[in-house]
Amino acid sequence: MKTFRKSIMVVALLGGFAASGASLAETLVVNDQLTVPSSSVQTPKRGSTMTEVEKHFGAPVEKHATVGQPPITRWDYSGFSVFFEQDRVIHAVATSG
Repeated sequence: MKTFRKSIMVVALLGGFAASGASLAETLVVNDQLTVPSSSVQTPKRGSTMTEVEKHFGAPVEKHATVGQPPITRWDYSGFSVFFEQDRVIHAVATSG
C-alpha cells in the first residue's frame, strides 16, 4: 500500500507540474503504443543523492518546499526538473526552460 501511495503522489506531482505549463513533452503513438521521445538533456540518474546532484549539476535555479508523506522535493534547473523522495532522485524530466 505504501508503494501505491508513493506512485499516486509522484503522478500527482508530475501531473501538476505538467499542468503548470513549465514542462514540454510530446507524445507519439507508434504501432498503437504511446511513446515519449527521449531528450538530449542530461539529467541526474535515479537513486542519486541531493549532494551528488548539486555537486554534478550545481545549485538549482529554484528549490521547492518538500510536500507529502513520504516527503517529495522538486529542484528546478534550466532545462530540467528533479524530483526527490527523502534525499534520493526518483525522477527527472526535461522542461522547456
